Amino acid sequence: MTNITLQTPDLLADIPKRGMPVTIITGFLGSGKTTLLNQILKNRQDLKVAVLVNEFGDINIDSQLLISTEDDMVELSNGCICCTINEGLVDAVYRVLEKEERIDCMVIETTGVADPLPIILTFVGTELRDLTRLDSVLTVVDSEIFTPEHFDSEAAFKQVAFADIVLLNKTDLAPQEKVQELEAYIRTVKAGARILHSVCGDVPLPLILGVELAAIDDFQNLETEGKHDREHHHEHHHEHHHHEHHHHEHHHHGHDSHHLENDGFVSLSFESDRPFDVHKFQEFLTDRMPFDVFRAKGILWFKDSEMRHIFQLSGPRYELDADEWQSAPKNQLVVIGRNLDRDAIQAQLNSCLA
Repeated sequence: MTNITLQTPDLLADIPKRGMPVTIITGFLGSGKTTLLNQILKNRQDLKVAVLVNEFGDINIDSQLLISTEDDMVELSNGCICCTINEGLVDAVYRVLEKEERIDCMVIETTGVADPLPIILTFVGTELRDLTRLDSVLTVVDSEIFTPEHFDSEAAFKQVAFADIVLLNKTDLAPQEKVQELEAYIRTVKAGARILHSVCGDVPLPLILGVELAAIDDFQNLETEGKHDREHHHEHHHEHHHHEHHHHEHHHHGHDSHHLENDGFVSLSFESDRPFDVHKFQEFLTDRMPFDVFRAKGILWFKDSEMRHIFQLSGPRYELDADEWQSAPKNQLVVIGRNLDRDAIQAQLNSCLA
């Protein structure tokens, strides 16, 4: 395997957090990844955790934000930090590694429709393998709605296939027989995976952090095979990309995008400086929401309420939690599904405005 080097050995030795364990949390739309992150950030073991997410808005940290140290890095009241992956995963990891204060571990949340392999390979197939230690890949599964044919999604299958730990979440909503069937299915996809049960992502941290379960050699073999295939396919004219970590990672992002396209998923965002009429929005949810919407989340403003409403929809379930506004009221909503008519949904949401 080509040894990808970004800095000189002397500079690498100065990285304060060399060898930091990394946990990758993945799982299909609405499985409970964010809830699990919030459980980790409650920090019952007094750990200092760095959390990397694709969008900061994906995490509801329940007013734990203390100060913003940089545009995309936030220090939390429990001493942990949260960093968004804006310019690329490798750059975000370096920003954490270069911080002077103590941080015990790093947790990375993938998007719900992501193939986790590109992120895994970033830690075993780039210079980061010399600076960090991949601890485990943890896949969160919604015990109530997950099936072996889960939305016909390649991503949902790969999330289980690459898992070192599978957290069967929401077991309070699923019959015991369903949970047992899921366990049996998971063992056919990933023999030897540690299978845990949880309600609301509540799981003892020693079972999921610092467990050293990642099959690093297997992933490095996949990286070697994949690199050979890419070089053969492109007749070596892109070979220099493997010596620059930015190009290396951009290749993986392209894979993610292509994979999303294969699964047929569509994401749309809705924003408005006008409030919703709560009755019209309720009618949209119950009567007009397209069947192929799998996930929706947002911060909602209703005309007759002074509160901010955090909206979460996963499959057939949705919930609204109210708290105080932290900024000027506005509506922000993200809807994810398969083969959605963006214009029609935008028009329906506009019709819900007061």
